[in-house]
Amino acid sequence: GQDGDKPRKKKIKTTQVVDGHEREVEIEVDDVDGPAWPDRRAMRLLNHDLPRVDGPDKVTGRAKYTHDIRLPNMLFARFLCCPFPQATVKIDPAPALALPGVFAARALELPTGKTRYLGHPVAVVAADTPERCDDALRALKVEFTPIEPWAVDATQSNTMRGPTVLKKGNKSKVTEAGSREDTEKIGAQSAAIVDATYIVPTQHHASLETHGVVVDFRGGTEATVYASTQATFSIAGEAATFLGLDASNVTAIVEHMGGGFGAKFGLGFEGKTACELAKELKRPIHLMLTRPDEFVTGGNRSGCQQRLIGGMTADGRLEALVARVNILGGLSDGSFAGQPYIYACENRWSGTVSIYTHTDRSVAMRAPGHPQASFGIESLLDELAYKLKLDPLEVRKKNLRDPAYARQLDEVARAIGWREHANKTQPGKAAGGINVGIGFAVGTWGGGGHPECEVDVKIERDGSVSATVGSQDLGTGTRTYIAAIVAEEFGLELAQVTARIGSSRYGQANGSGGSTTTASLAPAVKHAAYVTRTKFAERLAPTLRTKPELVTFKAGSVEDAADATRKLTWKQACATLGSEGLAGRGTWQSNLAAGGVHGAQAAKVAVDTRTGHVQVLAMVGCQDCGLPLNRLAVKSQLNGGMIQALSYALLEGRVIDPVLGLQLNANLEDYKIAGTLEIPELTPLIDDGDTRSAVIGMAEPAIIPGHSAIANAVQNACGARVRELPLTPDRVLDAMNRFS
Repeated sequence: GQDGDKPRKKKIKTTQVVDGHEREVEIEVDDVDGPAWPDRRAMRLLNHDLPRVDGPDKVTGRAKYTHDIRLPNMLFARFLCCPFPQATVKIDPAPALALPGVFAARALELPTGKTRYLGHPVAVVAADTPERCDDALRALKVEFTPIEPWAVDATQSNTMRGPTVLKKGNKSKVTEAGSREDTEKIGAQSAAIVDATYIVPTQHHASLETHGVVVDFRGGTEATVYASTQATFSIAGEAATFLGLDASNVTAIVEHMGGGFGAKFGLGFEGKTACELAKELKRPIHLMLTRPDEFVTGGNRSGCQQRLIGGMTADGRLEALVARVNILGGLSDGSFAGQPYIYACENRWSGTVSIYTHTDRSVAMRAPGHPQASFGIESLLDELAYKLKLDPLEVRKKNLRDPAYARQLDEVARAIGWREHANKTQPGKAAGGINVGIGFAVGTWGGGGHPECEVDVKIERDGSVSATVGSQDLGTGTRTYIAAIVAEEFGLELAQVTARIGSSRYGQANGSGGSTTTASLAPAVKHAAYVTRTKFAERLAPTLRTKPELVTFKAGSVEDAADATRKLTWKQACATLGSEGLAGRGTWQSNLAAGGVHGAQAAKVAVDTRTGHVQVLAMVGCQDCGLPLNRLAVKSQLNGGMIQALSYALLEGRVIDPVLGLQLNANLEDYKIAGTLEIPELTPLIDDGDTRSAVIGMAEPAIIPGHSAIANAVQNACGARVRELPLTPDRVLDAMNRFS
């Protein structure tokens, strides 16, 4: 850490034994009012590569997800979703109820008398097996009357006559920023001008575990809700309302969950419906969305159309930018991070509008709004740079104020082989073969913490140690760093500490969104460990005949800092405790967390100029995050972000037929995501130039730059600027024809 981050020191007098003779000495100890992260060089576990403590459970199948829950007398439930963007519905449940094993079948309330979006749930059934649920859905007597016109894309919404998508209309008010007149005037004098429209599609979260809950309520006054959620503590209170119970009598369990990426906050419509069925039938209800239903009603990342007019000086400074942005968030406003995103530009104007459609609402998805903004500005910068025959790497560094970006861009450029690359100031030509190109992009995020977590650390008389908090683990490695922080504090090995999480009966924790979990939870864990260690030191001081501040814990033993002969093994020290053991509670400490991270990524691609096929050969990501608690997990998050960005760049995008109003790829066969054949060599780099001795979340920004870097690499390879994702072969071929 930097000198300013190190704890203050103070000198104290104590008695030391040397060769059997006592003498008074003066030694130096930390002078702090509370816990502080140790110097990185002194850490045994933190800031190292740590295998995940829950890894064996996951690879052997012992880990229990909500989908895995099986309870006595449990019923399965399924939705019937409307196959039209809007329709009126008549449902007769009698034929379904007549089937063996079917316990419930009913229409769901439509407040406006019609469905509002493609995939709107209109009925629910419950049966004793999933197969009988499917039979019941087929047996429902359903009459849909489609209501036209409908709007499932921007064109239909803009030209729609008659009823509007929302009462307030088909568009939000335009949000303006900057001076349009002055910006256009200055931009007209620029050395290079690019006027282009950049489009990203609606993207689905595609979590391996769909939305859903298991509600264990059999009548009475108590219930347990197993949920695939990013927020353990939002579940119990909501479920209590629908079950008619006191919130204190409802327990939420999130032992493991199979991904959320921002889509799984709150009980959701599926949770509400499961609670109502459980209350009605007094039996446990297992309601997990099917994969097709997940696609049409589980939320998504908003699409975006942005027309950017940018002006650049001859030496590569972005001096003017006009941005007209349409956000496509279905029934919601969607999200957009603004232009010129991270880059400096004194003269700019933006007008942003949300266009509403009869499609499922967009919800938060890993770095909401940032990948969309990134694609527009990063594409524009490369187009301007090549017009002026400038190096796009140097152009970026010139237009980024924070020096961290220059450091990171240089790192990824070195690792990807930019210095040896031929196409530095001009793209390659489409010459009827395989062309290789390199592209760059950057990202930013907050990732700060909040004072919500309450962590309990307990030492048992037999030497076992636990850390308990209600936080959920989305698969990011929360259990591992909880155990590592406590083990580091007591000089123990990682396996000697058990992390207990995922229950609303444990200490309070924040929801996992915005990469705030680590920066909120880790300081509270550190504080709990510190409080417990302080209590233990006070308890052990008389036994060691020393002062509490001289009791040190290291390498499985406890000793006097002034006299190493006064020591106990860890087991011996714990044996001095009573049968109740010893515990301490910790809360968030602001000095242990910070916010604000930077990241840069580079991509190398091979473009077959005969077929338009793009193969990503390599990706390099460099990311800072203050103090890395688990370097292996940080690199894993960075790799995962790059893979998701690659998938966004090459393959993903919701496809709805505007005439039929049907989603054509509402399954994991037709909705393409990256697999092993698409994943290239990945190089994750942790930016150790960031010396902040504080914890910051970094999972979110890892997804932001990659797709933009890949698109830029395609242009660098063959001159084809593809302005719409995904980078399918037909679009690459078309772009080569247009830009040749």
